[in-house]
Amino acid sequence: MVPMASFAQQLQTLRHARRLSLRAFAAQVNYSHTYLWELETGRKQPSPLVAGHLDKALGADGSLSALVPASAPDAPLGGYRRQVEALARTAPAGVMAQLATWLYDTYVRGRPPLMRLGVERYSRRLRDETGLSPFRIEVSRQGRTPTTECRSITHVPAPADVARRLGLPTGTTVIRREIWYAADDEPVQLAHTYIPLDVAGGSVLATAASLGTGALYGRLEELGHHLAHVQEQVTTRLPTTEEAAVLKAPGGVPVLDVLHTSLSSDGRPFEVTRFVIRADVATLDYELAVDD
Repeated sequence: MVPMASFAQQLQTLRHARRLSLRAFAAQVNYSHTYLWELETGRKQPSPLVAGHLDKALGADGSLSALVPASAPDAPLGGYRRQVEALARTAPAGVMAQLATWLYDTYVRGRPPLMRLGVERYSRRLRDETGLSPFRIEVSRQGRTPTTECRSITHVPAPADVARRLGLPTGTTVIRREIWYAADDEPVQLAHTYIPLDVAGGSVLATAASLGTGALYGRLEELGHHLAHVQEQVTTRLPTTEEAAVLKAPGGVPVLDVLHTSLSSDGRPFEVTRFVIRADVATLDYELAVDD
């Protein structure tokens, strides 16, 4: 058997020959640059499927695939998929998401999950010090590179659960901002932020994809809406077809559905965001004060 270090060396040699940075190559092949670095340093073993994909991307004529034993399973992903397919046939619907997450941990995930810092992410002090959004703060603090993209800004009727959170009649028109989030170029979550028209007005919240220093909460504070309390409802479910495509989630992997409400010191809600988070690459971390 050819040592896997030979694959690592050949992959790095081919990438350098094409003058590609890890990040540029990652964007080309739709893998995270962290995963490619793990392959190039021999920390992870490629499957034949991965090797074939990299061969094609680098025009390597099968030289990478030749360094991966034919007996190497397309596991961990293959084993994971087989187990999920079996679960889909036999497991009660209520336990499917939990079991699928455990199987993904067992077969696929090889690095610590991204922690969503439930309370600290909204710290005004950190926002003032860094000028960053909550997502960029927490991802950067964990040594990873955050990216965000505002995909659309539209006027829509408020969904029933959002309207209840905002204290509005169902169907009231609100501003909706759709944002996609990634860490090390790996999709992590997507979000729809709903802002009442009397809050957003004609501000950049209703018109601009980039919100500048302090992002959403910086602009809300400029409009007189200071975040004092946060309410979040967390559920788990399987993603819709559209969500799975955006998040590039393997089949059977559940999502965390976090319905977040921002409230002022007088208890008035002024913004609601539904976060849909890949449960295989992220987890929640909360530290809450306990009242006497």
